[in-house]
Amino acid sequence: MKIISANQFMMHNRHNLDLTQQGVALDDTVKSIIDKVRKEGDNAVKEFTELFDDAVIDKLTVSDSEMEKAKNMVGDQFVESLQLAAKNIEAFHRNQQETSWFTDNPNGITLGQKVTPIEKVGIYIPGGKANYPSSVLMNAIPAKIAGVSSISIATPPRPNGSINPYVLVAASLIGVNRIYKMGGAQAIAALSYGTETVEKVYKIVGPGNTYVARAKKWVYGDVAIDMIAGPSEICIIADESANPSYVAADLLSQAEHDEEASAICITTSSTLANEIAAEVTKQLSELERREIAQKSIQNKGCIILADSEKQAFDLANQIAPEHLQLMVSNPSAKLSLIKNAGAIFLGPFSPEPLGDYLAGPNHTLPTSGTAKFSSPLGVYDFIKRSSIISYSKQALLEVADTIDCLARTEGLKGHAMSIQIRRDSVL
Repeated sequence: MKIISANQFMMHNRHNLDLTQQGVALDDTVKSIIDKVRKEGDNAVKEFTELFDDAVIDKLTVSDSEMEKAKNMVGDQFVESLQLAAKNIEAFHRNQQETSWFTDNPNGITLGQKVTPIEKVGIYIPGGKANYPSSVLMNAIPAKIAGVSSISIATPPRPNGSINPYVLVAASLIGVNRIYKMGGAQAIAALSYGTETVEKVYKIVGPGNTYVARAKKWVYGDVAIDMIAGPSEICIIADESANPSYVAADLLSQAEHDEEASAICITTSSTLANEIAAEVTKQLSELERREIAQKSIQNKGCIILADSEKQAFDLANQIAPEHLQLMVSNPSAKLSLIKNAGAIFLGPFSPEPLGDYLAGPNHTLPTSGTAKFSSPLGVYDFIKRSSIISYSKQALLEVADTIDCLARTEGLKGHAMSIQIRRDSVL
C-alpha cells in the first residue's frame, strides 16, 4: 500500500464530484435503456435482463412460492442475526420521526406543517459481486417507520432467474410489498415510469453500480431519488495509539467491496504508516475477494503522512468520506473537528462493519465528497412536509395593505386584486 505525503495527495488524489467524467458513452447507453423501457415496458426489461445479467425471466415479480422456498434455504442463525439487526435499526430510526405541528394565535391565525409519508417507494438492492440483505433492512425499515404504504424492491436475478434467498428473507421480515427481478438502468427506468407489471413509484432509494447511479440522475425530476452514490470509501485517522492490524483490516473491509472502492488512512506517524502497509499486504493474502481488494488498494488506496493533527483533520474534511474512523486517543474529544463525513466511528472497537450491519444507524451514506452537503438515508427521506396557513377575516384585513404594497411593487396586480376583492366585499 503506497505511502504518500499530504501534498502529493492534494495534487493527485482529490475527490472529483463530476460524475460526467465517467463518459458520454455511458450516458448514451443509460439514456437508450431508459427510452426503450418507457416505450416497450416489460419486454425491454426482460431483454436487458438477459443481456446484462445472463438471466431469462418469464415473470418479473417474485412469487409467494419463491419466498417460501427461500425461507427454507437459510439457517436459523442468519434469521436470528437479521432480527437483531432489524431491532437495532428500527430503534435508531424511530428517533428520526417527525410529526405535524400547528400554532394557534389569538388573532385568528393558524400556521403549521403537515407531515405526510411518500406513498410509493422503490428500493434498489445491488446484486452481482455480492448480495446485500443488510441493505434491505437499511432502506426498508426507515420507509416503514415513515408510513410508506407501498414498498417495492428491485434486485438483479442470478443466471438461473432466482433471487438470492437471503435478500428475499430480509424483504419478507420487513414486509416489503413486492420484489422485482430486475437490475441496472432498466430497473430504475421501470420503477420511474412503470410497465405492465412494475408499479410506478414516487421515489427511488438504494445504492448501485455506475449504470444505476447514472440512471437515477436521468430520471430525477420525474421521480425523487435519495442520492447518486459512488463506490464505497473509508478514511481512517490514526495516531500512535492505533493498532496497525485493526487499521489494515478496516481498510480492507472497504477495499473488498469493489475495485473502485477507496481506502485511505491519514496519520502523522511514519512508523505507524509502515506498519499498516505491511499489515495490509499480510492480510490481503487471507481474503477470499483478494483480487478485488488488491485492485482497490492499488487504484484508490493510500496512507497519507500528515504534518500535523490539524492537517490530518483538514484533509479528512476535504475528502468528506462515506465512512470516517477516528483511531486516535480520546476520539470523542476530536469529534468537534469533523465537519464532513457520512458516518463517524469512534475508537478501536467501533469498526465500520459494525455500522454496516448491526449498530442501528443507516449504512446508505453519501459518497464521493457529497457528505459536504448530504446526510445518511433516514426516515426524513420518506416524508413530505406541507405548509398550513389559515387566516380569519379580521387577520387578513389587518395585513391586506401590506400584501397589496408588496404585490404591486413586484408588478403582480392579480395578486393584489386577490386581496382587494376580499377587503372590498367585507368593508
